[in-house]
Amino acid sequence: MREKLEYAAAWCVLKLLGVLPRPFARWLAAQIARALLFCVPKLRWTAVFNLRLAFPAWSDAQRRAILRKMTRNLGWMAAEFAQFHRWRKENIEHFVILDAHENFLEARNRGRGVIFLTGHIGAWEISSFAHALYGFPLHYMARPLDNPSIDALVNRVRGLAGNRPIFKNESARVLLKILRDSGTLGILADQNTMPEEGVFVDFFTKLACTTTGIARLALHTGAAVVPGYAIWDEDLRKYRLRFEPEVPLARTGDEERDVLENTQRFTKVIEEIVRRHPDQWVWVHARWKTRPKGEPPLYPFLH
Repeated sequence: MREKLEYAAAWCVLKLLGVLPRPFARWLAAQIARALLFCVPKLRWTAVFNLRLAFPAWSDAQRRAILRKMTRNLGWMAAEFAQFHRWRKENIEHFVILDAHENFLEARNRGRGVIFLTGHIGAWEISSFAHALYGFPLHYMARPLDNPSIDALVNRVRGLAGNRPIFKNESARVLLKILRDSGTLGILADQNTMPEEGVFVDFFTKLACTTTGIARLALHTGAAVVPGYAIWDEDLRKYRLRFEPEVPLARTGDEERDVLENTQRFTKVIEEIVRRHPDQWVWVHARWKTRPKGEPPLYPFLH
């Protein structure tokens, strides 16, 4: 019963935002996001804790301002997601512009595949959807949502532009084939993971357990790793899909050492982007939850 109610609520919100005028839908979704942050204390506590850890010199007023902008941005993305059915190849430039796209094209033209390195930065749902409408669909790594009906709903919307999911429980051979066929694979690289799936690297001066999947795939296939993210441009009143230069890979011949070094490089890129756009990251995620053996938990309110 609970799953059915959750799905009904998600479906109703998606449909409501999808039929409203875009400006009002964005405003309404931002209010819903703010209400959720207020009504779920653990999310708010996690966000405040993370901001104190990442920016210890900031005042509480600065942190509150970042959280207000973060919830606004999340609401806006939700509204745009609900209106993806209105987006077309013919009108995509009305919503999203490409910035430094040559960084992606140069990597793609080498024919070894591209790993689109991104995170929960800005409007991550928009980045892959818009890029597909520009003619560059991809496969994206996804963890199935706990509610299968909502998961299917979300992936149907994501697939409107031609993108396809690859779930974490699928064979690594599927990922290798995509890259060896010169495809593009999108991976979010900023989530906490368990020690058996990752390594500890520095993130905002604190060790964070991070997936090694990107490093292993790139080392085995020779795929280029190109960071990208979409953020709202206030001047243009559009989203700007920015592509950073390809991240060079360390190749010493010691695989585990190279995996650690490259994972650190990718994480450093994510950190630099977040530092430039702190209001664009999802601070409600317990990024430093997994600790090295022997360390006490960082988030006592989550236990």
